[in-house]
Amino acid sequence: MQRWRGLEDIPQDWGRSVVTIGSYDGVHRGHQLIVRHAVDRARQLGVPCVVVTFDPHPSEVVRPGSHPPLLAPQPRRAELMAELGVDAVLVLPFTKEFSKLSPAEFLVKVLVDKLHAKAVVEGPNFRFGHRAAGDVEFLKAQGGTYDFEVEVVDLYVSGDAGGGQPFSSTLTRRLIAEGDVDGAREILGRPHRVEGVVVRGAQRGRELGFPTANVETLPHTAIPADGVYAGWLHAAGEAMPAAISVGTNPQFDGTERTVEAYAIDRVGLDLYGLHVAVDFLAFVRGQAKFDSVEALLEQMAVDVSRCRELVAADATQTADATDAAETAGG
Repeated sequence: MQRWRGLEDIPQDWGRSVVTIGSYDGVHRGHQLIVRHAVDRARQLGVPCVVVTFDPHPSEVVRPGSHPPLLAPQPRRAELMAELGVDAVLVLPFTKEFSKLSPAEFLVKVLVDKLHAKAVVEGPNFRFGHRAAGDVEFLKAQGGTYDFEVEVVDLYVSGDAGGGQPFSSTLTRRLIAEGDVDGAREILGRPHRVEGVVVRGAQRGRELGFPTANVETLPHTAIPADGVYAGWLHAAGEAMPAAISVGTNPQFDGTERTVEAYAIDRVGLDLYGLHVAVDFLAFVRGQAKFDSVEALLEQMAVDVSRCRELVAADATQTADATDAAETAGG
């Protein structure tokens, strides 16, 4: 899959394409409906599928200080798009100047002159251009003039998450902030992931017999509520069952909020300086301060045992689901 940053990165000889535009933070199951439809339409027309997204999030430019917590950084979104069959991702630097483009200017500058859109696929509430003045009806009206079709896909999926609310990035962020990583997983179609570089912390985990990877998370990352979680630690091409702690470490009067992952049953790991990813599978318990370090150690042993069980059960369920899908497919 090709990755472009800015209109100038698009090859000069780029031909017609099917395009979908949006922030697509998280690439959740609703987003996946739109993207898959765009990919399918591109295959039918015999042209590439391009996803157009923005960096930073438009709200941060239009309303400074309002940047929402991010469900996935741009490189991760690109990986997820590639898995869906997208041929190219165009990340447009979102600036004050860019935000002032009228819907007509945006349409010509991006869709017509550069991507030569043959079809545009969007959700029903898609808005674009200065003050979000453009919508799908405007797109349809311009499609006749510039020779592209417009297809609108209902992205609204619902389930148990959020009490049956339609799936959205906003709902996903809320559930993560509440520690409901299981609900977030239902919306995303996979566990919520936090990424960053492993840095040196106070190293108390090592002293206590539970050495952790202290993850310096990326800016604006959506981090789950304080507590202990079962999950996976991805490092150096390997996925390791993990007990994950999020919080300020009140046992030692900490003040800085951290994400730390203990790779269960692994000895001698040296992850300092590596970019790692942490997947959150299940909430185990909330953050707490214990009467003594000994009491903390006893609870940590219980936590690790519980996390080991949860990750093993999840791995079995995932394997069974994969086998069933492969059997159904043929």
